[in-house]
Amino acid sequence: MYIERVPNRNSPPAVLLRESYREGNIVRKRTLANLSKLPDTVIENLKVVLKGGTTIENLSESFSIVRSLPHGHIAATLGTLKKLSLQKLIAAEPCRQRSLIEAMIVARVLDPRSKLATARGLHNETCFSSLSELLGIGTADEDELYEAMDWLIERQELIENELAKNHLSEGALVLYDLSSTYFEGTKCPLAKYGYSRDRKKGFLQIVFGLICDKRGCPIAVEVFKGNTSDTTTITTQIEKVRHRFGLQQVVWVGDRGMITQTRILEDFKKTEGLNWITALRNNPHFSQTYWRS
Repeated sequence: MYIERVPNRNSPPAVLLRESYREGNIVRKRTLANLSKLPDTVIENLKVVLKGGTTIENLSESFSIVRSLPHGHIAATLGTLKKLSLQKLIAAEPCRQRSLIEAMIVARVLDPRSKLATARGLHNETCFSSLSELLGIGTADEDELYEAMDWLIERQELIENELAKNHLSEGALVLYDLSSTYFEGTKCPLAKYGYSRDRKKGFLQIVFGLICDKRGCPIAVEVFKGNTSDTTTITTQIEKVRHRFGLQQVVWVGDRGMITQTRILEDFKKTEGLNWITALRNNPHFSQTYWRS
């Protein structure tokens, strides 16, 4: 391909993008595009490229790089979210809150930072990737990110119900366990002193329980006060699975601190279709109840 200027009588010459081709022994040429309306600087840059000017030395004479934003890792992560249909799970229709939630998920996966730093990464002047542009966010501050999280928590039950519908069925294994995380500050009503699973003794903490399917795919999460014991949470989780998710036949899998003798007698044995798998204790009576099907 090459650029040719063609005289045009009393008008400025036409600038055409052309290519040569052969018909038998005859060499012919055809016009691919009319470039007459392009600025002269752009036409000169195209000439450099068409003549093989691909080295940095040649291109630097024609182009000036103002800014370059990392893009590949952002596109790959967003593509994965799309493949998992996570956008539609968050909200069926596109909206700014959904875009902000997507941005926070991608930021958490690729480069975990504070909400303030995440907001700076989305701002036009301080962004450090193409994330904001791809999601059409433009600019967002940390307050708007927190507001988007408040919007998301209102949709938690709908999201969990959809996850349960997609990943759990009658007779399924349900994995359940608790963890804790320490808490700095004194204003959270759930922050209490309790058994620290992350070895942060002397700190207030919160406890959260996670329900997963047999592959470990998260289905539902609930936060409890920091002094909540493992065994007292499982009753509410059983109610959630049976009544909100509508599953009557399930097999609960939990550690021996979770599914205790008391819970088996009060929750599992009294409920038809509720089975369990847990670890053995050094107790001859308890060892007979470690599994039921």
